[in-house]
Amino acid sequence: MATQIEKEDVVVKFVGDSGDGMQLTGTLFSDTSALDGNDIATFPDYPAEIRAPHNTIAGVSGFQVHIGKKIYSSGDQCDVLVAMNPASLASNLKWAKKGAVIIVDIDTFTEEAINKAGYKNNPFEDESLLGYTTIKAPITTLTREAVKDIFTDKKSAERSRNMFALGMVFFIYDKELTHTYSYLEKKFKKNPDVIKANKAVVSAGYNYCDNTDVFQLPRIEVKHAQMPKGKYRNITGNIATAWGLLAAAEKAKLNLFLGSYPITPATDILIELSKYKSLGARVFQAEDEIAGICSAIGASFAGALACTSTSGPGLSLKSEAIGLAVMTELPLVIVDVQRGGPSTGLPTKTEQSDLYQALFGRNGEAPCIVVAASSSANSFYWAFQAAKLSLETMTPTILLTDGYLGNGSQLFRIPKMEDLPEINPPFAKENDSTYLPYKRDMDTFVRQWAIPGMEGLRHRIGGLEKSDGKGSVSTDNDNHQLMVNYRAEKVKKVANRIPDQEVLGKEDADLLVIGWGGTLGALKLAVEEMIDEGKSIAFTHFNYIMPLPKNTGEILKKHKKIVVCELNMGQFVNYLRMEFENTSFYQYNKTQGLPFEVKELKEKFNQLLEK
Repeated sequence: MATQIEKEDVVVKFVGDSGDGMQLTGTLFSDTSALDGNDIATFPDYPAEIRAPHNTIAGVSGFQVHIGKKIYSSGDQCDVLVAMNPASLASNLKWAKKGAVIIVDIDTFTEEAINKAGYKNNPFEDESLLGYTTIKAPITTLTREAVKDIFTDKKSAERSRNMFALGMVFFIYDKELTHTYSYLEKKFKKNPDVIKANKAVVSAGYNYCDNTDVFQLPRIEVKHAQMPKGKYRNITGNIATAWGLLAAAEKAKLNLFLGSYPITPATDILIELSKYKSLGARVFQAEDEIAGICSAIGASFAGALACTSTSGPGLSLKSEAIGLAVMTELPLVIVDVQRGGPSTGLPTKTEQSDLYQALFGRNGEAPCIVVAASSSANSFYWAFQAAKLSLETMTPTILLTDGYLGNGSQLFRIPKMEDLPEINPPFAKENDSTYLPYKRDMDTFVRQWAIPGMEGLRHRIGGLEKSDGKGSVSTDNDNHQLMVNYRAEKVKKVANRIPDQEVLGKEDADLLVIGWGGTLGALKLAVEEMIDEGKSIAFTHFNYIMPLPKNTGEILKKHKKIVVCELNMGQFVNYLRMEFENTSFYQYNKTQGLPFEVKELKEKFNQLLEK
């Protein structure tokens, strides 16, 4: 019987050809781990091509899962790498720790496939796998054997190979098969043969490890998470965003309207919201990005919580219409799930390179509120907050997430609606004889919202400059200056509605690490580890971007050195330099379509501390 050891956390990565089912395999492993009591974070990594050439590195699809007692990110290097073909091994071995377990489907390592993956020699005959524990399992052969009484054709028989690998990993980490069985029964209830076959293959993978002499490794028990009581689910950032918008609409007592055009990696927001017509959600899949946002502006004028979702290229196309929403001063939530750019760029890879566009990407003086989610799970709360700020200030609000957050998943404690803050749009009152469309609350500079059909409140709005108060078209020089000032001040006043920025670590530490958006997990873990090592380091992470929290300048003054880390070439750090001209900043940037690793961050921070 295999010995058993306990670990705080482990990282598992499943990689294979695009059609090998790695996304499903990783999802099933993460779901089972969550149900078993582990905290989790995931990182799907797949090619942009619908079907890249078979057995090529360009076609490799992967899914990384980090499970443990307390998880901040999807992890750096993996403890177990499952590689279903030579190309996936060649492209992902660098992500395996020395001493990691490498599981391969040895049946796929033909001479042709090895050459196609770019190997000069068979990796099992040279020294490339020294230092790893390699398990060469005949996965394809054993999968066929497991389903021979169900499927006789080769293609159908081999379709479940990923389930064999999943069964092996379940054995290593002492996970039950019942959760996967339940999924299969629900997913394929109309096809009992598929259920039977997949169950047989998962069991075969598990039993292969249990019954063969090949597998002599200790089994690993991963420590369970200590979490508050509640109802949890494994949720992606895109689904969390959709739910946050639904919750905001309910709190504001409004219907939700989403006008969008499908674009990677934001499409799942549109798909998810389309399921909730019963909750008052209306989804319009427009013919293009411009039609999507313009339909949302129309819905906002009509009194809905109006939203549009996109990624970087789509945000470019929406820029003129965002300016229209700024000029009309209508609430509108623009969700940008960032990806690598420019142009079509890296559609399936993550990046933080749309910040300039969110802050400045419109003609004229067109300020918007800008906020950023920082984890897959808290995308719910930042979608809710973006909607709240937009509705209560009558200002377009841009919510920045990214591909890492949108496609990745975490455990999410589902909140009760009564625990969420109220949302109070500034509705005008019917038959108010003093109503003017651009009459403002002079403390907040927010105008009132009059919905078509409200008695006595007929008015017109549009893209031309408005006269102060009355809202009629005006080309007066002084009036334009006044209205530009009002719109700018209205966004600045949002700083009075948001909390102060918080700091992890000593407020006068030698080095302050700054991050924003989806880099939270890796940055926080790196800083916490260095604090435990006795280093003079602190960390602050920004979710409110425009405007910044009021105490930002005070925080910056207290540290000798400041480094801003972001997945672009320095957009947030340059924004900070604009706002705080007398402060010096270091920067650490990465544009590889990948999240930060804790190891690389700690190396950089130690270098700065030693300067």
